[in-house]
Amino acid sequence: MKEATGNSVGSLWSLCLIICTFVATETQRAHAAFTSSRTALLRNKFTQYPPSRAVKPSTVLLSMASVGSYDPPPYPVRVAVMGGGNFGLALSTVLGRKGVPVTLLVRSDDVADHINTEQTHPRYMSDIKLPATIRATIDPAVALTDATYIIHAVPVQFSRDFLLGVRDYIPPGATVLSASKGIETSSLGFMADILRETLGEERGYAFLSGPSFAREICEGVATAVVIASEDLMLAEDLADLMSSDNFRVFTSKDVMGVEVGGAVKNVIALAAGMCEGLGLGTNAMSGLVTRGCGEMRRLGIYLGGKPSTISGLSGVGDTFGTCFGPLSRNRSFGMRLGKGESMQQIRESTTEVAEGVDTSIALVKFIKKKCKGYRLDLKYPILFGVANILEGKQTPREGLVGLMNIPMRMETYNDRH
Repeated sequence: MKEATGNSVGSLWSLCLIICTFVATETQRAHAAFTSSRTALLRNKFTQYPPSRAVKPSTVLLSMASVGSYDPPPYPVRVAVMGGGNFGLALSTVLGRKGVPVTLLVRSDDVADHINTEQTHPRYMSDIKLPATIRATIDPAVALTDATYIIHAVPVQFSRDFLLGVRDYIPPGATVLSASKGIETSSLGFMADILRETLGEERGYAFLSGPSFAREICEGVATAVVIASEDLMLAEDLADLMSSDNFRVFTSKDVMGVEVGGAVKNVIALAAGMCEGLGLGTNAMSGLVTRGCGEMRRLGIYLGGKPSTISGLSGVGDTFGTCFGPLSRNRSFGMRLGKGESMQQIRESTTEVAEGVDTSIALVKFIKKKCKGYRLDLKYPILFGVANILEGKQTPREGLVGLMNIPMRMETYNDRH
């Protein structure tokens, strides 16, 4: 009897082991199939839509999940890029070289025709040959109606009016990736605020930032950026979509930290340019940029950003590129101010936008409104000083003298606590 019972128990254990093994194997197989399918959608099937696709909108619309959630699209990806400036062209090129069909929404029929026939932009980086997978149009219905992902590359100060003008053409739930950096002067809002106020809450949003000059991207120079989204799966899918051997995309969930870094770095670059324009040397510029990064970190942490984000690609990394890079518009603008040119002279001589100019004044208003405390001008002396110079309250040299006469305290403000 005991032997029979023992045999029964042994058989039962063997059966349980077989069942457990089968379940584990099937689970692994299902997970592998899901991962493979999801990756294939983003990497292997982009070219199913030919580069010369007709401008007729697709009858297939996006099928996204409910409010605040995101699911990978169940069919090949098509991207619309809003904004035909340098950075819009650069991101279009990144995707186009991977075979992803891209529709570039521009303002001029002449520009669109030139891009479609010559595969170059007539004004911006005109020596760069664009991939054949990029098509341009001035019609938002053509560009946006069947887009899987939409990239927003319009300067911040023009974004609200632009988005209000095209929002009826954007499919419900379509994901928007913002590549614009700064603070809106009228609302004192970041791009995350502008997007939600104009396009609603019922879609996924992500934000790209990092040291990334448009020309170097188009030339295939190694570049590393970060995409932040409150939905990490969305950030990872976008990173998979855009990454290549020479364009590496990291991910983050710290949207506020990325937005603060992208806005403040342009203001620091203006200061760095003024320092160079005044001929003050490497010591002065290095100290200025370092102290500026400290102010960026202080503001980012106060607003809920993470120190690791500020010290990463979208904060310190982008600041280094913008302050020391010869292609930086903000650095060049500041350098010309330092050499004695007026803001009017500089603006009349260029068609490119130095985002830091408007952002600087808006940023000081934002700090005064949002940050509570004593002597904010001593906590953010560089940010306040740049705004004073741009508003004509002092010259670049007077601003430097003011910085050099700040009372000596501990290097890091937070170390006082």
